[in-house]
Amino acid sequence: MNGTTGTTRNPNPNPNPNLNLSPRPLPRPRPVIVVGSGPTGLLLAGDLATAGVPVTLLERRPHKISNLSRAFVLHARTLEQLDARGLADDLEAVGQPLDRLRLFGRLTIDLDPLPSRFNHLLVLPQYEVEKVLERRAVEAGVDFRHETELTGLVQDADGVTVEVRGPGGEAESLRAAYVVGTDGMRSAVRDAIGLPFPGRSVIRSVVLADVLLAEKPDTLLTVNAAGDAFAFIAPFGDGYYRVIGWHRRRNVADSEPLDLDEVKEITRLALGRDFGMHDARWMSRFHSDERQAPAYRVGRVFLAGDAAHVHTPAGGQGMNTGLQDAANLGWKLAAVVNHHADPALLDTYQAERHPVGRSVLRSSGGIVRLAMAKRPWTLALRAALTAFLGAVAPARRKAVGQITGIGYRYPAPRGSHRLTGTRVPDTALADGGRLYEALRGGRFVLITPEASEGGQGGPGRAERLTVARWASDRRTALLVRPDGYVAWAADAPDPAAVEAALAAHVG
Repeated sequence: MNGTTGTTRNPNPNPNPNLNLSPRPLPRPRPVIVVGSGPTGLLLAGDLATAGVPVTLLERRPHKISNLSRAFVLHARTLEQLDARGLADDLEAVGQPLDRLRLFGRLTIDLDPLPSRFNHLLVLPQYEVEKVLERRAVEAGVDFRHETELTGLVQDADGVTVEVRGPGGEAESLRAAYVVGTDGMRSAVRDAIGLPFPGRSVIRSVVLADVLLAEKPDTLLTVNAAGDAFAFIAPFGDGYYRVIGWHRRRNVADSEPLDLDEVKEITRLALGRDFGMHDARWMSRFHSDERQAPAYRVGRVFLAGDAAHVHTPAGGQGMNTGLQDAANLGWKLAAVVNHHADPALLDTYQAERHPVGRSVLRSSGGIVRLAMAKRPWTLALRAALTAFLGAVAPARRKAVGQITGIGYRYPAPRGSHRLTGTRVPDTALADGGRLYEALRGGRFVLITPEASEGGQGGPGRAERLTVARWASDRRTALLVRPDGYVAWAADAPDPAAVEAALAAHVG
């Protein structure tokens, strides 16, 4: 554990926040409260409810899926996670696949060789993702509370007490075993547990506009940097396009008024033309930060998504990283709450996801800095890197693996099989199904070289475990976690070894 005590945002008269000295009784506890109903919170809450964990989702905004979103891309690893929940095909039907990336005006990266069922980027606005995730969460029985703002939080050895303000301004206390903050960059949960958010603003006065275009761009994603200007154009799918632009010499406050002429000018400088943009339905400014919380867990409180890390939009990794945080944490919380795993399992969330967040900060920041290179030595570095990636296939595969998320692996105990901690690609099973179909419902999947009756015993284990055979001739047995990573592997294991692995990981 990274700590046992959180602090309230308001001064606490109790000098020892581990002790609850209030004379009033604690409210009836619930297993998990999730704060923030963006994509990360929706996926996490839906996973918990699907696993039979009662979960309350708090959101300070009214109930409305907003189309004013910044995220526009789903990467291969995220699509795999959504496939394991039966959601990917619905999103593929409304999104637009992109099978290659063009970086720095010279480097073209073909995504077709990606070792994934989803060997492309899927371009679609964030609100389409939220629609699908919210529908799943509602069907699973998540308790939604909109227009409910967290005002304070205190935890003790047995749980967490959350103070909230409801739609009418009424105060209420809620009690949970665990709380997860998925409430964005200005996270009230992160503030309440006293965690800093170190980092800095990297790009200021980024402009956003949703516009109609008189001329359709030649490519699905249009992006370029020239001189002091950068611009990006992507389709919403409803006739409107999202334009993101930045000019190095325009450093103004986010509150500074923005008009369409400024967006047009930046676009012309970066892309050579403004595509006849007109009829903006929404415009705004924002600044892009690089920040990461030093811990994703403090006692019984966790952070995920933008509450834990924020970075530049380069590479489209923001929403994707948050969704993968949720996929990692959800099955672990469910296992602990349902008494199938030791609470020590929750420590692995920090160990596995914090390094990934740090890596995303570095890669997205590097892309932005190279895209905006201006000095001779940085231009030379960009040219050299572009040539290197274009010529050296292993380096190119590694870079693509980081951006798409399929290249990450998690730490494994010393002496583990070489596959432990690695992502498992979708694979055909002997019964005609696929691995990611077998993972649905938050189940572990044991894939064996031959039919095995062992490993399914134990009270209730069959509800959490699917046993399958390889469709091909393989001798390695794999125990795949609900998030699609290898929990345990062995070459030609005996039944006793399999049973020991299942007892350790499935419970």
